[in-house]
Amino acid sequence: MKSKHLLSIAVLFVLFISFYQGKTLATSWAYPFVVWDGYIYVISDEYVTEIENEIGHVTRHSDMEQYSGNFSNAYKRGTKYYSIKEISTDQAIAVEVSDGQYIKAYREAEYEMRSPFGGFLDGQQGIIKIIIFSVLSILAIFLIYKVIKNNRGRG
Repeated sequence: MKSKHLLSIAVLFVLFISFYQGKTLATSWAYPFVVWDGYIYVISDEYVTEIENEIGHVTRHSDMEQYSGNFSNAYKRGTKYYSIKEISTDQAIAVEVSDGQYIKAYREAEYEMRSPFGGFLDGQQGIIKIIIFSVLSILAIFLIYKVIKNNRGRG
């Protein structure tokens, strides 16, 4: 009876770890945005007409994954960014949505790449988490092995 209890605990532990690691890798976005010059610019519903210079363009697009560079979750690769007359790019930029139409995007914060594991593998703490995960996985496998070996010896 004790070995069945240990086996159940070990199986539940392995399932828990598997689900934690199997967490979806798709990113969910709270809003449409573009990234330019290391900052996230949130797309507004405000159109602008007085643009100045082209300052960049979307280099990567995805509505599922996060990328470095001039990335967007809303606009395709090649979509151009412009400065807006009398507005600092520290505040807002214009994104070309079609020929001659530009939408304002407000700078929100510095753009940071997030780990698809929700921080599970980030920095030095990530190394510690990997070590702990590895040790616990080995322990779970060892417990399962012992329970199976004990059950075979009795049968």
